[in-house]
Amino acid sequence: MTDSERQTDLLVVGSVAFDSIETPAGSVDNALGGSAIFASIAASYFGRPRVVAVVGDDFGADSYALLEGRGIDTRGIQKVAGGKTFHWKGRYHDNMKDRDTLDTCLHVFADFDPVLSPLLRRSSHVFLGNIGPRLQAQVLDQVEDPRFVGMDTMNLWISNALPDLKDVLRRVDVLFVNDDESHQLTGERQVLNAAREILELGPEYVVIKRGEHGALLFGNGLCRFVPAVPLSRVVDPTGAGDAFAGGFMGFIAGAGEITPSALTRAMRAGSVMASFACEAFSVGGLAAGDPAEIERRVAFLESMSA
Repeated sequence: MTDSERQTDLLVVGSVAFDSIETPAGSVDNALGGSAIFASIAASYFGRPRVVAVVGDDFGADSYALLEGRGIDTRGIQKVAGGKTFHWKGRYHDNMKDRDTLDTCLHVFADFDPVLSPLLRRSSHVFLGNIGPRLQAQVLDQVEDPRFVGMDTMNLWISNALPDLKDVLRRVDVLFVNDDESHQLTGERQVLNAAREILELGPEYVVIKRGEHGALLFGNGLCRFVPAVPLSRVVDPTGAGDAFAGGFMGFIAGAGEITPSALTRAMRAGSVMASFACEAFSVGGLAAGDPAEIERRVAFLESMSA
């Protein structure tokens, strides 16, 4: 692998799912979703993601084509013969923030055993999507010398696998969480205090996502805020957090540097990709992103922060 390739490659590990979703804007059945899908598509606008995930026989050629059409390397997706892809069904409340899980069928995801090829082991940048912390650690054990590692988590793992989660936190560079998860992890209601507690657990940076109120990045002596892109209509917020993290990590991988300036621009990239994810069901808005529109939204966020 050349130095140039090591500056731009991003390993994305997470779930692939078919989602059935109801929101005030409508509904969709068995639509492509999952943390690995949203994150890798968002990252593909800035770098060259490689996905590690597991799917069943129902993950067809059209799904592969959608990913590969975005330049995403799908060779790390394990297909289990005779199996079914993870399925999630949920209903959003009118505020588009709270939601009820109506059904969860792990299927092949229940036995996910990520094994990296020699190429994937040499990845320079790694994003550990929202999967169990033991699986996240299993992936990190296989990556030889990553330059920058990002990690997502959720309330389930904070409640049921906290010791394992803390072990992984010591090994990553940035953690992505939302307001509620930061409070659950630290017991702190104030975002600044929660960020300080999280940084003491090991990561160099923490990004706290606050939905329509934007996101904050904290590090040692560093604080950056990025607004959310104002939208006239939100159709489906599923995957917005994964898209934010994917945009952030994709930008960092493409930039090849970790500086306050690069981190600030990565935050804007994440906010913009999250906005695309919200504008349509499944990955419809995200996959149809236009580079010119991405630049326009980034410029808009810059003007808001000027």
